[in-house]
Amino acid sequence: MSLTAIEVVKSSNTDCGFLDQIERLDSSLKNEYESYMHIDHMLNRKIVSFQGNKDIPFYRWYKYKEGFSAQLVDYHIRRHGIDITKSVLDPFAGSGATLFGATDLGVDAIGIELLPIGQHIIKTRELLTNFSSSDFERLFLWKDTKPWIEHQGQRDFTVLKITDGAYPEENITLIKKYLSCMQNENHYVKSVLLLALFCILESISFTRKDGQYLRWDQRSGRCLGAIPFDKGEILQFNTAIVEKLSEILSDSKGKNSYSLFDTFDSTSKKGKITLIDGSCLNQLPYINKNTVDLVITSPPYCNRYDYTRTYALELAMLGIDEKGLLALRQEMLSCTVENREKDLFAINPEWIHVLSICKNHELLQKIFDYLHTKKEEKTLNNNGIPRMIKGYFYEMACVIFELHRILTSGGRVVMVNDNVRYAGASISVDLILSDIAAKIGFQIEEIAVLPIGKGNSSQQMGIHGREPLRKCVYIWRKK
Repeated sequence: MSLTAIEVVKSSNTDCGFLDQIERLDSSLKNEYESYMHIDHMLNRKIVSFQGNKDIPFYRWYKYKEGFSAQLVDYHIRRHGIDITKSVLDPFAGSGATLFGATDLGVDAIGIELLPIGQHIIKTRELLTNFSSSDFERLFLWKDTKPWIEHQGQRDFTVLKITDGAYPEENITLIKKYLSCMQNENHYVKSVLLLALFCILESISFTRKDGQYLRWDQRSGRCLGAIPFDKGEILQFNTAIVEKLSEILSDSKGKNSYSLFDTFDSTSKKGKITLIDGSCLNQLPYINKNTVDLVITSPPYCNRYDYTRTYALELAMLGIDEKGLLALRQEMLSCTVENREKDLFAINPEWIHVLSICKNHELLQKIFDYLHTKKEEKTLNNNGIPRMIKGYFYEMACVIFELHRILTSGGRVVMVNDNVRYAGASISVDLILSDIAAKIGFQIEEIAVLPIGKGNSSQQMGIHGREPLRKCVYIWRKK
């Protein structure tokens, strides 16, 4: 039912009132933390994203778009002090940039990761450090002789609704032969062969990772939009897998075996990695207090991106079925509209204090009120947005509380995050999370802003105009 002219005017007046109040509260918070905010010209999108890893041995194997660069990790560990940093934590470990960046500098690292694809990447890179000569010989044999081509068997892989029809038929056959053939190898070799497969899935498919979902090439015959999408060349399986195995072997056995940066001493003792499988909301409370010196992380952004969809090809190949996919989606930090509200008090009754900080946060509650009003007016493009944003901040507050508990005195959090905008309301994630951190007990040291902000979505620009959004690196210190 369309709104009447009177209802439109009332809605517009209500919006202006809410947005004015949100802007006023946001300005007040910005004034409070303005002395900590500065443009950091060392930062750019290459440094705070996967782009910085594209040419770095080991890190370049798998395109983990939500990650950040090894250079950022190296910089902040050295800045914090290698001599005084005994333990580094990343509660959103992803593909392990923090973990491997720390251990390459001789620092022990703890990572928590929910998605099985991230877990497999980290565990397999660790396995490579214990490879025997015969294990490497098997990988060279696979690269040079392509044993799967003549292999008679085929091993099926899981197909999800959102991955059905993802590959050309020729590539499907070769994937199945490859999966079957590798069952004859030992655990070490099999893990690397599977990792190599994960690294090429996007390039040999009709899909491209595109924010909230997989974008489908017009040649797939699936879900074509108004404007046909052509992703360009779709690689043939044999070509892609041989190139990836060559890259892995070059980095693992060649001159790049240890070097990330010229300043790294390859004779130094490497640190140890401890990987914890699961959600950091569930796992952080089990880490002992005052045991971590530095946290370097990038949580999911409050931008509706659903990683269970983005990484659906890899998750399906790992055997995750529809039920498993839904379970993973609900375990994630609330960052997508399908996340249901979590009972945080049931997870940890000690979070009652930090939850009260959120409930009494004037700017945060005003944003919630505004979005609920837009939901009632049926003017949001998805009714799950208010629930998602509330869940995001409440859950992040609990994560911050736990980080403060487990850090040693003087320990720091380095966090990469984005601001967002919904229904015309700019949400200063940097200021709100920093304010919550300060109320928990952190000293805000720095909110480093990238020189070039990120534009809001095309839908938002069409309605509200273009407004660059800050992307920042927050640095908080435990007093």
